[in-house]
Amino acid sequence: MSWPGVQLLIRDHYVLMDNGILQVTISSPDGIVTGIQYNGIDNVLEVQDEEVERGYWDLVWSKTGSIGTTGTFDVFKGTSFKVVVENEDQVEISFTRTWDFSLEGNVVPLNLDKRFIMLRNSSGFYSYAIFEHLGEWPPFNLPQVRIVFKLRKDKFHYMAVADNRQRFMPLPDDRLPDRGQPLATPEAVLLVNPVEPEFRGEVDDKYQYSSENKDLKVHGWISLNPPIGFWQITPSSEFRSGGPVKQNLTSHVGPYALAMFLSAHYAGEDLVLKLNPGEPWKKVFGPVFLYLNSVWDKDNVYSLWEDAKDQMQMEVQNWPYSFPASEDFPKSDQRGKVCGRLKVQDRYVSYDCIPANGAYVGLAPPGEVGSWQRECKGYQFWTRSDEDGNFAVENIRAGEYNIYAWVPGFIGDYRYDAVINITEGCTTDMGDLIFEPPRDGPTLWEIGIPDRSAAEFYIPDPDPMYINRLYVNHPDRYRQYGLWERYADLHPDGDLVFTVGDSAYKKDWFFAQVNRKKEDGTYQGTTWQIKFTLNIVDHTGTYILRLALATAHLAELQVRINDPKADPPLFTTGQIGHDNTIARHGIHGLYRLYNIDVPGVQLVEGENIIFLTQAINTDPLQGIMYDYIRLECPPSSSSRKL
Repeated sequence: MSWPGVQLLIRDHYVLMDNGILQVTISSPDGIVTGIQYNGIDNVLEVQDEEVERGYWDLVWSKTGSIGTTGTFDVFKGTSFKVVVENEDQVEISFTRTWDFSLEGNVVPLNLDKRFIMLRNSSGFYSYAIFEHLGEWPPFNLPQVRIVFKLRKDKFHYMAVADNRQRFMPLPDDRLPDRGQPLATPEAVLLVNPVEPEFRGEVDDKYQYSSENKDLKVHGWISLNPPIGFWQITPSSEFRSGGPVKQNLTSHVGPYALAMFLSAHYAGEDLVLKLNPGEPWKKVFGPVFLYLNSVWDKDNVYSLWEDAKDQMQMEVQNWPYSFPASEDFPKSDQRGKVCGRLKVQDRYVSYDCIPANGAYVGLAPPGEVGSWQRECKGYQFWTRSDEDGNFAVENIRAGEYNIYAWVPGFIGDYRYDAVINITEGCTTDMGDLIFEPPRDGPTLWEIGIPDRSAAEFYIPDPDPMYINRLYVNHPDRYRQYGLWERYADLHPDGDLVFTVGDSAYKKDWFFAQVNRKKEDGTYQGTTWQIKFTLNIVDHTGTYILRLALATAHLAELQVRINDPKADPPLFTTGQIGHDNTIARHGIHGLYRLYNIDVPGVQLVEGENIIFLTQAINTDPLQGIMYDYIRLECPPSSSSRKL
């Protein structure tokens, strides 16, 4: 069906884009989406809220030298409105706010340009923004950038984030003090007297619905009456920070639908964008697509999710879009491509190179090995290799990059050391790239799977008092609230002891090393033991203990060998991590790898014990999650490489 052309109506304090399918009202010159009329609903946004709280871009910023991930919250409003494109096929409008030194200290030193686009025959609209900071302006920190849409709570009750993560949701009223009981974090509330009794006894927490960037392409809400859907579609993660497995918020009780661009969630201050004195910076966030759909038959209302996924695939196929008018958004022919084949060389696993099956391969700004997971100023472009290690990274913006990779099943990070210069229209074939993961000698024993996650370890059932029914018998059972408290329940008389050869990590290795709550309400650190037997010890050689951590939060991991009282310990990380993964029901945050020399003289023939102590014990949410642990014996003539 062909709809009329796109029309733009301009009034004193608002503008309206209309393509016959939907009408979007935006305040002028503020650039706040105040109304979306669709399929007989005058406004799908929350009409009980102030107009400025319905559909908006926001950011959090702080002055240089500030620490942490908080700052000044700014629903930034434009001061100038401009029509960029206006014809029957497309309307693009711009709301800008410019900075000068008279605003210093009060307003983030950025030129901000919010854009909205409506196309003919399109059941939705697009938004993107251009952030620009000039080198002579004051530096600052930027912890967060996002788009927020607040939908009508009387209409949108069913939320979908993934095929197996969708459900009817509580009302925002259920989180209020007379209906909800606050829990250990501000985001977590036990629903004790909800409007709908079916939710009584459940925990609501927005972090239970987080998703990794690579999977965060479509999410949103369904209204049953009338049967319509509202979906936030992000066809590319190139403008998001932290790489493909960085976790971000999606949709949650409100009903809210978010598009996250910059955030420190599951990472901490390492993912706060910090501009240096004299550093210019410009970045385009988006475009993202706000898609609305409907069905006639209410019995088919849940098919709206399937339709939204189909629409997402169309948006992905059309990326990079050809229609944004800004010269700062390069089109397909202005971008480049890099291809090649990644192989793994681990001579203690195979004499021949191993194809890097399912490797994450990406281009990100030049930096140290593994720096991509903390990178937030530039753009990143990622793909997965096939079973033979072949990869192709497409639609790369022109610029200088390193090639980075990591391979599930192997520890460590790969970086191609030479900087790659991407030019418009280029195709660069890298040929065979060889990744040599950390390895000094053959494996004596290992615990876990090196995949940067703790999901393979033992994840307990939640306390029946604190359930989210979605995650009962669910693959993501770690998303339940309060699992950290279960450690003391399962180990009431002493800490975890894992015996190599007898114990199984899937049932005997708790997924997080957390603090133990004492009877007086304080907490004590925990010391886990790994027991293993050596028949022969090379007392003159050096053994290597590989400790790969999936996350850490205000923790200190100390390693001792055969003497739990050794002072100083053989190794300590010092205080590490602000990931907050335990509190936010995640299973990984930032990846950390420690390679620890163990002098053979510290080992004995017979039983040995490695003591792993998490030493900081001021609250229950501190701790670490392990990804993988391996002990290697010294290389010698009796332990030749394959």
